[in-house]
Amino acid sequence: MDRYTPDDDDFVEAVDDVHLTVGASGEETSVQHFRIEPGAEVPSHSHHHEQAGLITQGELTFVLEDGEEVTVGAGESYTLLGDEVHGAENRGDEPVVGIDVFAPPRTDPDWAE
Repeated sequence: MDRYTPDDDDFVEAVDDVHLTVGASGEETSVQHFRIEPGAEVPSHSHHHEQAGLITQGELTFVLEDGEEVTVGAGESYTLLGDEVHGAENRGDEPVVGIDVFAPPRTDPDWAE
């Protein structure tokens, strides 16, 4: 069994005010922790990984390729299929905090460089 406990030094500012860190990973999945400050945006992108997430604080609005917007709040979870184009925005007044699980594992994302 592996255990991973993130601390502030592990987080990378992937884009302005969007802080991410790769957490525990196994053969089939990996975990990513995130914190997105008020007003911050994750640009539209896609990846081959399926992504499931849980918001633990705040509200995050996902903007999909067709312009559809889906807001997910604390205690709610979501899934994005592999190669599904999406971006995300924190339109609230508090940070959005949560975790993402990726399959297959996403252990070396572009933003980690």
